[in-house]
Amino acid sequence: MLIRRAALQTTVAVKHHLRRFSTAALLEEHETPIQFTYLDGSPRPDPKYDEIIHAIPRAASGTSISTKERRAGRVPSIVFDAEDGQHGGNKRLISVQGNQIKKLVNHLGQSFFLSRTFDLEVRSESGSDDVVEKVRVLPRKGTDAVLNVTFIRAPSSVWLKVDIPLVFRGDDVSPGLKKGSSLNIIKRTVKYLCPPDIIPPFIDVDLSELDVGQKIVAGNLNVHPALKLLRSKDEAVVKIMGARVSDQKKSK
Repeated sequence: MLIRRAALQTTVAVKHHLRRFSTAALLEEHETPIQFTYLDGSPRPDPKYDEIIHAIPRAASGTSISTKERRAGRVPSIVFDAEDGQHGGNKRLISVQGNQIKKLVNHLGQSFFLSRTFDLEVRSESGSDDVVEKVRVLPRKGTDAVLNVTFIRAPSSVWLKVDIPLVFRGDDVSPGLKKGSSLNIIKRTVKYLCPPDIIPPFIDVDLSELDVGQKIVAGNLNVHPALKLLRSKDEAVVKIMGARVSDQKKSK
């Protein structure tokens, strides 16, 4: 309810800011980027996982180079600038510490790791104090076995496409589920265009009032009003399924 109230108070300036998606267009419309902050009561990244990801440059790519890096306990990676929320340039080949990335992925979970920003520090070589680049990044993709990771630079001035994980709550008191109906989770993440300063670590989905046959669609999700939904607002994310006719006959 608190998030909905805040959404109603969104300024005209923010609404205008969201009319066009490309980073270039947004920067062109606003010489000074709008500063966004999390809403009171909304999910925020757990500071417990605010780690600096350590990396060193990688001279080249290729199967043999990647194999050598993994044998040394490193994960071949790339960091680049974002454009239009997805593709970019200024690529830097790097390698990150395998144990650190595996720990973060294991503790957070794959989808949660890919929906939060980290500080990345690239040093000239392993053990050196010479910092080549220090920047906030968003992990774009990686494998379950953490064989490679791609990062996008995430300064406040860019907008990023992010798959935000959904966390379902209230199933223990849902009227429909109490009647014996089943929960059909259709989407576990929803894609938004986000300012990096307010990427939610997850979105709460409240099931506590859902009855048989009712659903929650993407447009019903409570998020910061600056986030732009990148799918149909009418697309269902979860539904309480009614019993099949055959099941109803058996129960009589």
